[in-house]
Amino acid sequence: MLQKKQIAINAVLKAMRLCEQVQAEMVSTDAIQKVDRSPVTVADFGSQALICKAIGDAFSDDPIVAEESAQALRENPTLLERVTSYVNCFAKETVSAETVCAWIDRGSGEVGQRFWTLDPIDGTKGFLRRDQYVIALAYIVDGVVRLGVLGCPNLPYLLKDADTEQRGCLFVAAYGEGTQLYTNTGDFLEQVHVSEEVHCFAESVESTHGDSDAHSKIAEALGITESPVRMDSQAKYGIVSRGEASLYIRLPNPAYPDYRECIWDHAAGMIVVQEAGGTVTDANGAPLNFLTGKRMHENRGIVATNGKLHQRVLKALVSKP
Repeated sequence: MLQKKQIAINAVLKAMRLCEQVQAEMVSTDAIQKVDRSPVTVADFGSQALICKAIGDAFSDDPIVAEESAQALRENPTLLERVTSYVNCFAKETVSAETVCAWIDRGSGEVGQRFWTLDPIDGTKGFLRRDQYVIALAYIVDGVVRLGVLGCPNLPYLLKDADTEQRGCLFVAAYGEGTQLYTNTGDFLEQVHVSEEVHCFAESVESTHGDSDAHSKIAEALGITESPVRMDSQAKYGIVSRGEASLYIRLPNPAYPDYRECIWDHAAGMIVVQEAGGTVTDANGAPLNFLTGKRMHENRGIVATNGKLHQRVLKALVSKP
């Protein structure tokens, strides 16, 4: 596991640098809409190419289940040229556009006994706003997340120091080893732990990503009076793990009651919170099941807490109007 951990860290750190460079130089044509109308950018494709290359080379027998495919790039030569240019800034050798597409498509693996799951940019809308986004990579064996890495290029070392230039950090959690926080250059900062206090909760910026009214009612039932911390991506798991929020709730939007979460949106974040002392289940209190395909068909919603608070949240969910 030590080898997997170090290669995963190095791959995510490299992808973080690519994303930061794209964000600094982004032009209007660097983002397109997918079929489901969600955005995807040069950085999404470049990040996936670099990480799939690193994982595929080191662990060729491990499938990678990632969010993107190269099909849209093959249909958009201008975008493909941009992606290839950025990848070549960070790859060890200069490679062709077709090689970049092949690296991206290493992420077309299937869920199985063991596999990696990758969201090359979780929170693309946050990325486009130059706000919070995450590169999320997890390794899963027999349905158990054994390793999770969250690269957060725009997240300050501490939320209270949001105005400082000290931003960009990496959460790393290996099963049974706790959760560590690193700088965006890979320097160890500290072992992180959830907070025992009940002080605030985290939720998504996008209203379509959850049931904000229900979230507010639950917070009220728990006696939480502070305004929620709203941010894109699995960075919310990160702030729960280091005690800056007591819980993260993501209930299905009433307009989409049958929606089920994608595995790459939660696997890495889940182990980051759990190894920091917290608890993560679905809204019914069931463990998250990562073996039902790319979506967690047996789970509804997400509840991540400091652990101490978990049963109170689940009870509030049952009794909410």
